[in-house]
Amino acid sequence: MNVHNKPNEPVLDSYWMPFTANRQFKAAPRLLASAEGMYYTSADGRQVLDGTAGLWCVNAGHGRRQIASAVERQLTQLDFAPSFQMGHPIAFDFAERLAEIAPGPDGAKLDRVFYTGSGSESVDTALKMAIAYQRAIGQGTRTRLIGRERGYHGVGFGGISVGGILNNRRVFPQLAGSDHLRHTHDLAKNAFVKGQPEHGVELADDLERLVALHGAETIAACIVEPVAGSTGVLIPPKGYLEKLRAICDKHGILLIFDEVITGFGRLGAAFATDYFGVTPDLVTTAKGLTNGAIPMGAVFASRKVHDALMHGPENAIELFHGYTYSGHPAACAAGIVTLDIYRDEGLLTRAADLEDDWQTAMHSLKGLPHVIDIRTIGLIAGIELASRDGAPGTRAYDVFVDCFEKGLLIRVTGDIIAFSPPLIAEKKHFEDIVSILGDALKRAA
Repeated sequence: MNVHNKPNEPVLDSYWMPFTANRQFKAAPRLLASAEGMYYTSADGRQVLDGTAGLWCVNAGHGRRQIASAVERQLTQLDFAPSFQMGHPIAFDFAERLAEIAPGPDGAKLDRVFYTGSGSESVDTALKMAIAYQRAIGQGTRTRLIGRERGYHGVGFGGISVGGILNNRRVFPQLAGSDHLRHTHDLAKNAFVKGQPEHGVELADDLERLVALHGAETIAACIVEPVAGSTGVLIPPKGYLEKLRAICDKHGILLIFDEVITGFGRLGAAFATDYFGVTPDLVTTAKGLTNGAIPMGAVFASRKVHDALMHGPENAIELFHGYTYSGHPAACAAGIVTLDIYRDEGLLTRAADLEDDWQTAMHSLKGLPHVIDIRTIGLIAGIELASRDGAPGTRAYDVFVDCFEKGLLIRVTGDIIAFSPPLIAEKKHFEDIVSILGDALKRAA
């Protein structure tokens, strides 16, 4: 039987939705029909403030006509061209633009760019690059990959192997030999912290423990999110990322930062790499790369990694890896204009100017019913709620639905509410978020 709730709504049966309780959703669908600036318009005509930049991706706000026009022009001129043993100019132009703002300090930028179609593809690409690098330098026994508990690295088999969110892993087999650091979330010591928490640097020593357990000669890379987003905004303790970098250097392990969420201005710097002043060997990106307009991802590689593979016969393919849509012309066109907008409007650093107002707004929710933690950094916030007995996740879900009905889009994972508004946000938007969410939290009590 077709699910068709209202005359103007589509039939919902055929679309198997991702990361969604399909039966629950289709019984009471939430449909978005258009978007402009900071707001969606729902299918029933209500304005909904976007508190999540879509899905961490619409950093410059919705409805950017420049991006749409650039994509239209590109599709008319060159809709698709293969990237295997072929090329087209705009892919190279975009890579040069990305290299200019690449993560890392001057003289050590990760300015070799490999295109993918998504964050999941970027992660699997970086993991394969790490293993290929170790093999290229004569370390072929290094195939083990280290992730972290509560980490999210997409949905490829590589990504779920190094990821650490239980429901992403429990049904599917993982790559043999993958292992995990402990997560850094310590509610007892670090609740209601603005910025990086004081406690937890010693958790980086977990990598030394895994070296002792497995042997450094088996470990190719360690991957972490500088700020873990999808699991509920877990912020690294002071000194933690620096210590991971030092341990990786000591044992010849590549360090990968998953910046699919933190890339392109989310923390007030172009990349979390620059915000924290810690330079990995590979950085994965997607989302804000094209302002969410067209699916695309990219891996930024250090010259050390890139150049190690540029050996052997010149006619030999150096890395047997790639995607049909690597460097898609329309996605590159969207990406170039997105970079123009970021530059012209100062969006890559704007979160630094907004951070104080954002933190003040978010932490004003302390003391509301069932709020057990609030954590903020850059233009990100995580608000953790006490779970209902025997029904984890239901309290935050009820708040999510309530907020949507009252005109605010939030994101929930378990009983944690996550915010990441577009970087064009103003103080008045923060006030609206607090007002709508605060009322919903009171009702959920």
